[in-house]
Amino acid sequence: MKLTKLSMPEEARVQCKAFLFDLDGTLVNSLPVVERSWCRWADRFGIDHDDVLNFIHGKQAITSLRHFMAGRSEEDIAAEFTWLEDIEATDTEGIVALPGALELLHHLNESHIPWGIVTSGSIPVAHARHRAAGLPMPDVFVTAEQVTRGKPEPDPYLLGARLLGLPPQECVVVEDAGAGVLSGLAADCHVIAVNVPADSPRLDEADFVLTRLDEVAVAKQPDGWVIVRRKA
Repeated sequence: MKLTKLSMPEEARVQCKAFLFDLDGTLVNSLPVVERSWCRWADRFGIDHDDVLNFIHGKQAITSLRHFMAGRSEEDIAAEFTWLEDIEATDTEGIVALPGALELLHHLNESHIPWGIVTSGSIPVAHARHRAAGLPMPDVFVTAEQVTRGKPEPDPYLLGARLLGLPPQECVVVEDAGAGVLSGLAADCHVIAVNVPADSPRLDEADFVLTRLDEVAVAKQPDGWVIVRRKA
């Protein structure tokens, strides 16, 4: 069972022992690259850009390709995945850390608070963006290759918690996409939603709904638990 939040909004807090962050849109601003790449792919098949961009966020690329290439062979889909992965892994122009990300990650490291990255991106894409944004190395780095079922299924965050050696109930998931929020909730983690679309399902079940990472204060206690509060 999850730890209970305090009743008054101004006193709301989360107790945890580790953090699991999504990458794109949560720690790094890669939106221009993502949209450029997917629009180039959509043009190859004559698919409307808005149809593609309204579907892809927070999901594994292979999931989106299977959706738009329904009826095509797995060989065809794999070939398009390779094409798209190469584009996304080599185009890092404009990728930067989002406000508050570097400060929060450095604080976690200085406080010896475990944290990981759990992304729907593949290894080449995720590592390229991680480097481009200048982020510190996480304790664990979960990519699309490591799970059979991606977000919104719980598998990515369950794996992240297991690799940190903690039960999911002791981890806080930090997400910007509706699919990621659902994944964190399904894994029975605490969830902090950052700039998640307001109409996302189950958003009201997140512990905090924020617009920026620097809106939270994180303090490690002598007993090893970490208190996360919204800043005044």
